[in-house]
Amino acid sequence: MDTYDILIVGAGPIGIACGLAAQKAGLSYVIAEKGCLTNSLYNYPLYMTFFSTSEKLEIGGIPFVSISAKPIRPEALEYYRRVTISNHLNVRLFEPVEGIKQEGEIYQVTTDKTTYKARHIIIATGFYDIPNMLHIPGEHLAKVNHYYKDPHFYAAQKVVVIGANNSSVDAALETYRKGADVTMVIREEGIGKRVKYWVKPDIENRIKEGSIKAYFHSNVKAIRENEVDISTPDGMITLKNDFVLALTGYQPNFNFLEKTGITLTRDAKKYPAYNPDTMETNMPGIYLAGVVCGGMDTHVWFIENSRDHADKIIAHITGKPR
Repeated sequence: MDTYDILIVGAGPIGIACGLAAQKAGLSYVIAEKGCLTNSLYNYPLYMTFFSTSEKLEIGGIPFVSISAKPIRPEALEYYRRVTISNHLNVRLFEPVEGIKQEGEIYQVTTDKTTYKARHIIIATGFYDIPNMLHIPGEHLAKVNHYYKDPHFYAAQKVVVIGANNSSVDAALETYRKGADVTMVIREEGIGKRVKYWVKPDIENRIKEGSIKAYFHSNVKAIRENEVDISTPDGMITLKNDFVLALTGYQPNFNFLEKTGITLTRDAKKYPAYNPDTMETNMPGIYLAGVVCGGMDTHVWFIENSRDHADKIIAHITGKPR
């Protein structure tokens, strides 16, 4: 069995960036991805517009050309696919990593298909796979979805959208414009401060005019086949309902990190231990890259501010300055 210099877990933008950096440094590597290429981006809403401009989404110094300054999901998928294929990156798709075990100075990595050996591990797994659950009655019903893809599905339906940040706002506006009767349920006093600046006035005006109903300082307490119960400042109300979009955020796979031996803080943030100068964790030779570094603070790291993680890691592995 060959021993790779690096095994990268995750073929999202930052995992691909790590592969490019390893390849440029002449290191042997393999990227193992549980789903399709850039699996998280693939599962974003069909025509989502990025907050970042295209040049800030570039990796490996390869230009990203988009029609508008801020690219949409199909453009990003095309860019990262072309970068991966044109550079002949060694990617193994639909091959989830099941365990990482240390054997002396080598790590044995088991996937659902085979076993690899590597001197170093880079975990670039993102945070989009595990939704933050509501833990309320009825959350298991088929009408409840923690992911939003396409507004057409919800045409002429009564839809409750839970949340007040970008994904919730996009879903509320898009389904409303496809003819859905939309109600937002928001814990806070208003729309989230991080909502895209060109979208925020739109959603606030739709709420103000009554096109989209919104209950602030409120929570969904129970979901049934044709109704939802909402706790509001004015008491409990029950609404007729066809679908619930519980877009309450997502979290990294903390269980996987802990099984690998990475220390997490014991507070609610669950920050993983790593050196910000090298990205190496408390496990020698295991590094973190991208959004996974932020624990439950999933809004801290993005593609644009974590692209340099790849260079930091490769510089530390090779002992050469960036």
